[in-house]
Amino acid sequence: MADEKLGFTEHLEELRKRLIICLLAVACGFSASYYFADRIFRFLSAPLYKELPQGSSFIFTGLTDAFFTYIKLSFFTGICLAIPVILHQTWRFVAPGLYETEKRYAGPFIALGTAFFATGVAFGYYIVFPVAFKFFVSYSTDSIKIMPSIKEYLSFSCAFLLAFGAIFEIPIILFFLVRIGIVSETVLRKNRKYAFLLAFVIAAILTPTPDVVNQCLMAVPIIVLYEISLIMMKLLPVKKPEPEPAP
Repeated sequence: MADEKLGFTEHLEELRKRLIICLLAVACGFSASYYFADRIFRFLSAPLYKELPQGSSFIFTGLTDAFFTYIKLSFFTGICLAIPVILHQTWRFVAPGLYETEKRYAGPFIALGTAFFATGVAFGYYIVFPVAFKFFVSYSTDSIKIMPSIKEYLSFSCAFLLAFGAIFEIPIILFFLVRIGIVSETVLRKNRKYAFLLAFVIAAILTPTPDVVNQCLMAVPIIVLYEISLIMMKLLPVKKPEPEPAP
């Protein structure tokens, strides 16, 4: 029992160590981003600004809104920049429970995970944002003027882009879960209909605003990514690793 408690304590200590490294990486990204916060906000707000009526602009109603907008934006950018480190520390945390043959997937997991996260953020920014903003701004009339708040827009856009970055990790996560034997391809195929239902549940939770348009814009990519995961498993069949011989 004492050994089990010691093992559990060491497990928590390892988790704390990995979390601290991740937070330090985010802090470094935050520091590097704060200097360029104004440029980053202009880039982030460009999709909505293009759809606004001529003469419209962003506003802030609270005295500290602009300041905290730059702080939150720098934190968001810091998370994005720290993704490779976060993925690396995640792998280091679970690696002790893997076979030696499975540990060699560390490089591909980090590289592909970073690439898929960046692809998800880019998809949300370049594909989803223009469609969503054009739809919502279309309700602006002569009697209903749109005056977007920088605080609300930042909260919406950052949450939306982080959510897309996260859901684009689905193929990588499922592929490696199958590779290391935690779940099987057969189970994923049999439960496809439940996965589709879960996609809409996840979209309803992750979308910053409770509207059907945004939920569909997020749920459909989740379903497509799930199917891509199954195709990846079909093209790259999994060979179950042999248990390592006891010393």
